[in-house]
Formats: sequence, structure tokens, C-alpha cells
Amino acid sequence: MTQRSTQAPPLPPLAALSAPQLTWNDTSPHSDAFDDVYFSREDGRAETEHVFLGANRLPERFAAWQASRAFVIGETGFGTGLNMLCAWACFEQHAPEGARLHLLSTEKFPLSREALTRALSAWPSLASYSQALCALWPDAVSGIHRLHLSERVTLDLHFGDTTERLDLLDGQVDAWFLDGFAPSKNPDMWQPALFEAMAARSRPGATFATFTCAGIVKRGLKAAGFHWKKVPGFGRKREMLAGGIDTPPSDSRRSVTPWFTPPAHHDSPHVVVIGAGLAGSSVAAALAKRGKRVTVIEREAPGAGGSGNRQGALYVKLAVDTNLQSRFYLAGLLYSQRRFEQLAAAHPQEPPLWRSCGVVQLALSDKEATRQQRFMAHHPLPASVVASRTDTLSELAGVAVSASQGLYYPQAGWAQPKRLCEQWLQHDRITVQQGEVTELTQTAGHAPSWQVTLANGERLQADHVVIATASLANRFAQTAELPLQQVRGQVSELTLPEGTQTPDKVVCAGGYVSPPIENVLSFGASFVPNDATNHVIDEEHQRNIDELRQALPAWVAALEASGVALRPEALEGRAAVRAASPDKTPYAGPVPNAAAWQRDYAVLRKDASKVPSTPGEHYPGLWISTAHGSRGLASAPLCAEVIASRLCDEPLPIEQPLVDHLHPGRRLISALVRAQ
Repeated sequence: MTQRSTQAPPLPPLAALSAPQLTWNDTSPHSDAFDDVYFSREDGRAETEHVFLGANRLPERFAAWQASRAFVIGETGFGTGLNMLCAWACFEQHAPEGARLHLLSTEKFPLSREALTRALSAWPSLASYSQALCALWPDAVSGIHRLHLSERVTLDLHFGDTTERLDLLDGQVDAWFLDGFAPSKNPDMWQPALFEAMAARSRPGATFATFTCAGIVKRGLKAAGFHWKKVPGFGRKREMLAGGIDTPPSDSRRSVTPWFTPPAHHDSPHVVVIGAGLAGSSVAAALAKRGKRVTVIEREAPGAGGSGNRQGALYVKLAVDTNLQSRFYLAGLLYSQRRFEQLAAAHPQEPPLWRSCGVVQLALSDKEATRQQRFMAHHPLPASVVASRTDTLSELAGVAVSASQGLYYPQAGWAQPKRLCEQWLQHDRITVQQGEVTELTQTAGHAPSWQVTLANGERLQADHVVIATASLANRFAQTAELPLQQVRGQVSELTLPEGTQTPDKVVCAGGYVSPPIENVLSFGASFVPNDATNHVIDEEHQRNIDELRQALPAWVAALEASGVALRPEALEGRAAVRAASPDKTPYAGPVPNAAAWQRDYAVLRKDASKVPSTPGEHYPGLWISTAHGSRGLASAPLCAEVIASRLCDEPLPIEQPLVDHLHPGRRLISALVRAQ
């Protein structure tokens, strides 16, 4: 068996992927580039059920599945999604009620939503599944797109080169669908590196099935450690391959960063989440969906802190040069948009929880205009994600805009954070308890567990604990070394007369202003580092007014000419304290034992190249989600998925380098290195 490179590859350019050129025979697509069909014209569904479901023994494996984690299927080549939908239908038919399914599939040339809908219309028996998929279908942006197809079925779409995507995957697979265009048509995919990547991402005993018996496939599988046999093929294909891998190679990608080695998994029927803001409530919802019993402890009320504003903007500001932070925030933006859409659709209310009205980022200076131009040149993303706009800004924003340039994010918008928190917590597996946690104590036993002590003396037992208390997150003994900055932010609110012209989009520059809710205009917010006060002050109202006037001078002048009093004393508002990290990226993951890290990696103080092999020591069952700053709507839901996925032993929703970028221990390592 060959040994692969020990490091994950660098992330590919952040860009749109090319759609395939197709020729159609009614609902059956044919790839012009590969001169091959996407599914059998005889009976594509029957072929899938024979080749992939049957040869992987999925009906019987689903029926017998009793594990608390999800069963994971990996696929090389999503195509039309027929294989994944058939697996979903098979799971629904055979799996016990409490079981969960995790699907992940790679695709280098994603179909458009229209092409996908047309192709899947060939299978009316799968209509309910295909409709759910098409409704959530993401833009063709490289990276991982997590879709929650149902309460117990998740699909991760890994857009990009298959081998590259599997090398970046943080997770393990139980059964492989080795698909894609035939080796004779697409030889670039069917290479030794693909089979090695599959082996490296397999669980012990993982199986595979493929329609082909090509020699390059047999040799590649064997060299990577898979055993295989020929079995009857489908239709006119006499034979195909099926098999598995008993002992996959160990994952050594973190050998140069051993501190990021994930802690060993242990089961977790009961989780305590401390804090009921965006971070805590989204984690609680993600865990409850996975069957966990969750107790949320909040000292005030859900959304009482920085998550309690009437309105919040979902938007991001991405760096000119692609970096890990920008990659995470773009992934977070796209994930939040999908989740908010699903939540709002499931709970229709007025005003809505969420509105995808779009966000306009204005360039108010030549410097910012140049930055935006460079950003667009470096990031050829779909216009449905971000586009540069010039002469149509006023029409786009719905009010007079003086700036000559801006970026438009069509899928961004505004949400009501407090109501989002409340809605997430409305789950029958979630209990919300008022109280203040004063101490966390690790308890002895056959499995790690925690005692959670409240200010009133009450004690709770938990298998896992998630700390999500914003700027107070480092007040526990286990998190005291975590660097956090308190940042005060004040939002201003103005009640407008009926019929006042207002923005149709969220408009931002230095601050932001949102379309009003029930005639109340929200704008701001101030940003005052190292200030933990939360009383409303006129000085910051004035600061918000000045920002608004600078961004939209003509509209503000028109407001005042119509008699609107834009003065601090005429405004209502709300102030809260947010948390930020020194590098402005959230902390999301297991809590490191700081004393152990400082001991085990002390050599880094002298020579950063001398990396010990010792895996990072973490407090077993202790997690944290904090430092979301003013971008919690974009970051907290995806961070919740990162934590819930790791805690439940599932594939993660972001690439391994991004997982490590969020790790709460990263600042401990950087501090050691800086001490040289």
C-alpha cells in the first residue's frame, strides 16, 4: 500500500466553477466534454440500485444501523444527484426511526439548478427528494456546501476536483460510490491519487462499489489497500467491482501541526450549552437535530446580549487576497442564507425572521474603490454571490446613492437575531434554564463527563459542555488563557413616518442601515474596543448618524427636509458587548489544555521548525464557540455545525485547513512562536 503526502493541499482559488456543456435527449443529459451519459438510458434508477446500493449492501446495513452517529456515504462525481437521492430513498425505507444519514459528494462541473431539475424530472418516484435538493441547490463556488435535506439527512457538496476535495475532507466514510464518467472518457480522475485519497478517508471496514472493471481501477484500488471482487454488472455490463478496506491508513495530515489533532470521540447523550445567543442557540439546535438532549443555561434570556438587536445584517467583507478568514466567512454567509431560508419557510411570520433582500457595500473613497476592483479581479465568483455595480446603485439600493461604485451580495440580507435564537431553541430535545454558571469541574468515570455548578448552588451533570458566552467565555479556569477582546456596539433606531422612502437593500460602508421593520429604521453600529458598558449614549447615536450621513448624504438630506428629526435625542437604541479574537476569526472547537500545550510545545519558543509529535491535549468533552464579533449571523451557524459534527463524529462542513483556522488553541501556538 502506498503512503500519501502527510499534509492537506493548499486550498484552491476561490472562484466559480464551470458548468458542463450538455446535449439533451429529452430529460437525459449527455456531457459534450466527456462524450458520456450521466445515467443509463435503460433505467438509471435501477442501475444505481444495483451498482451502488446493492453492491454496498445498503438496505441491510441501513436496517441494522444502531450507532448514534450518522451513516456516511461518499461519492466521486455528483452529476445529477441520482445516486444520492436513491440512497436517501433507500435509507427512508429501511433505516430505524432514530438513524441518520450523511451524504457527501464531489463535483468539478456542477449542473445549473435548471439542468438539475430537468434531469431529475425523469424520475417522478423521486420527486419529493429531488424537489428538496433543487430548492437548496447552491451556486457553483469551489468549497463545501452543506445542505440539510431533512431532519435526519445531510448532504455535503464538495465542489472542485475530486482528489483535491477528498484530500481536504475532515471526516470518514462508511460506503463509497465510485462513480464519474468512465475511465476511458475521464482518465484524469481515475488515477492512483484518487484511490489513495478514498482509502485515507475511509473508516475501518468501509465498502465501495463501481460500475467499471477497468484495469487502472483494479490496480489503483489494490495499491491503496482495498480488496475487490468482480460481481454481476447491470444490464449489458457483464461485470463490475465491489469490495472494501479493512485497515485504512492513519490520517497523518496534522503531523506538522499536531496540536490540532482532534480529541478522541466519546458518546454524548446529554450536552449542556452555556449561553443562549446566536452562538449557543445555533449549537443547541444543531445538536438537538442530531438526537442529543440539550440543556441551555442562560443567565438572562435568549438573545439578551449582542444577539438581542431588533435587526442584524448578514453580510461579510472579504479580503482582496484570498485567505482562510475570507474563505470561512464566505462559506458562513452562504450556509447561513440557506439555513435562514429554511427556518423562515418553516415558520412563516410577519415580520419575517429573515429577508434575503441583498446587501450593497459602497466604496466611499478611492482607496476602497480600488480595493473592491482588486477583489473582483482576484475572485471570479458568480454574480449571484457577489458582483461589482456602478451606475445602477441608486436603483439597486432604492434610495439616492452618491457613491459611484459598490459590491452587491444578492444572497445577503437582514435577520432578527433574537427571534432566530428563540426559534432555534423551540425543539423538544432542548431545555432552557435560567442561571449563571460559575464553575466547570471534570468528573471521573468510565467516560469523561462534567459537573456544571450554578450561582445558586445547583449542579448539573453533562457528557459534554459547550461554552458560548461571548466576551465572558474566558472566565472559566479551563478557558482563562483564551485571548478575548470586549467590544461595545450601539445600534440606533428611528421611527419613520408612513410613506417615507427607505432602502430596499441593506446598505453598508463604515456602518450599515437596513430596510425598516414596521417603520423602525435600524442603523449603526458603533465599534468601541475594550469597553464593556451597555448603556445607550448620545455620543454613539451621533457617531451612527454621521456614518449614515456619509454613506447616503442625499437620502439623509431628503429625510431631514421632510421633517424627520435625525438627532440623538430623537433616537432609540440598544448597546451590547461583543467578543472578538486578536485575529478577528471566531473560536470554534475543542478547548485546549493551555498548561499542557505550553509544556508540550515549549520548544517552539526557541525553534518553530522543531515540531514535537505530541498530539494536542484537550479537555475531554469541553467545547467553545465565541469571538463572533459583529458578524455572528455569518459565523455562528456554521461554527455550530463544526462543533456538532466533531462532537457527533461526522464529516465536517469546512475543509481541514479551515477547521484548524478556527481552533481555539491557535493563539497559544502563535504566542509560543512569537516568543522566539
